[in-house]
Amino acid sequence: MALPIPSEPRLRRARFAELTPFELYGLCRLRVDVFVVEQECPYPELDGRDTEPATEHLWYESDGQVAATIRVLDDGGSRAIGRVATAAGFRGQGLAARLIEEGIASYGSAPLTLGAQAHLEGWYERFGFRRSGPGYVEDGIPHVPMRREPA
Repeated sequence: MALPIPSEPRLRRARFAELTPFELYGLCRLRVDVFVVEQECPYPELDGRDTEPATEHLWYESDGQVAATIRVLDDGGSRAIGRVATAAGFRGQGLAARLIEEGIASYGSAPLTLGAQAHLEGWYERFGFRRSGPGYVEDGIPHVPMRREPA
């Protein structure tokens, strides 16, 4: 019996109030799988910013499963990209890079910031982000602040 061919991941985007319960669960489930299970964060930061009216969630979905996700926060004069995560079965397909590019295309007319895990600093640099301050530890993981100026 032939296995079904998975569908091409499709880009989705929504503000919190527009998310269905199933979409919200899928986004949260992916974050738990990546940040808690894989990276062993004992207490991932819950900052409540997912629910802010201006926060936008972007994700790729394949056959009803969240494959990769980011969120974009409105910080007044800038936007902040965060919660970048890709499901283990979808890694190596460039989905996170496509989401970062989509975030830049949508919000790059203002400065963009993010808190990068330190080992991914070079990865974010390829999108024009540069270190903007000293490193810090969040949830037991070294991070660096990064910023991208409008092009």
